[in-house]
Amino acid sequence: MIRTDPLTIVRALFDASRPEQVALMALVYAFGGLVAVSVGGTLSPATFALSFVAFVPTAVTVHYANEYDDYETDSRANRTPFSGGSGALVRTGLPPLFLRRAMLLSSIVGVLAAVVALGAHVLPLSAFLILLTIGIVGVQYSLPPLELVWNGYGEATNTILGGVLLPAYGFTVVTESVPVTATLVFVPFAVLVFANLLTTHWADRKPDASVGKETLAVRWDSHRLRRAYWLSVFAAYATLVLLGVGGIVPWVVVGAGLFAVPLSVWGGVRYTRVRSPFPAVAAMVVFVAAQTVVWLWLSLART
Repeated sequence: MIRTDPLTIVRALFDASRPEQVALMALVYAFGGLVAVSVGGTLSPATFALSFVAFVPTAVTVHYANEYDDYETDSRANRTPFSGGSGALVRTGLPPLFLRRAMLLSSIVGVLAAVVALGAHVLPLSAFLILLTIGIVGVQYSLPPLELVWNGYGEATNTILGGVLLPAYGFTVVTESVPVTATLVFVPFAVLVFANLLTTHWADRKPDASVGKETLAVRWDSHRLRRAYWLSVFAAYATLVLLGVGGIVPWVVVGAGLFAVPLSVWGGVRYTRVRSPFPAVAAMVVFVAAQTVVWLWLSLART
């Protein structure tokens, strides 16, 4: 039965926007901005906040596109708190077309917000271009013509979008450019994002396979997936330590990131044996949260 009362519609739009993921995006955005401040950038709190507000409609558009495209998959999935979509359409009986229309509306709002922010000198051109890239590629993650997640490129795409471009967006809002050394700072987190995606897609592998979505969890066997997970975890923390050795990040930042190691190990022990991706998700969140806190402390110390 389709429920079309206003409260149901608003709740469906809210749930499908994936507010918990938007909150995590705010943390990753702050991570990038605080790295910029720590290396000499000057942060205007109002400008920084408005730049994230300009980003939110784009993030919502990407989530609506994913929820619209995943309707059939999610209707077959046994959801966990971290996989299987929001369930907004399944719970309300609203048709997928509802979210397609919402996606088109939010994309218009997103473009207008970005253009206004650029014209008002809230966003530098470099940040505007990164935001535009996130929006276009984020929608193409799910929808034609590229349908990246359907063709085996979903994990890599999401890693670049969330692990590199999003913190780079926060960095450029502060400094108007992203040097190579700053990009290197984001690499350990990006690799943990990849490990997290391996685990969340494992939880959805059966419904994904049933509709022809070729995620790595569908294409690879469990032994190869576990190797990929462990290699990703090793690469993430090894890169973090090397950044400390090379003097690119302070050792206190390295130490903060290493707090997530036990969670990553726990995730590896459970991976492909237990459906829930919780440990790997927690490792990613703890890693970026601890790093953000330390970069904040270093930023305050600099001032």
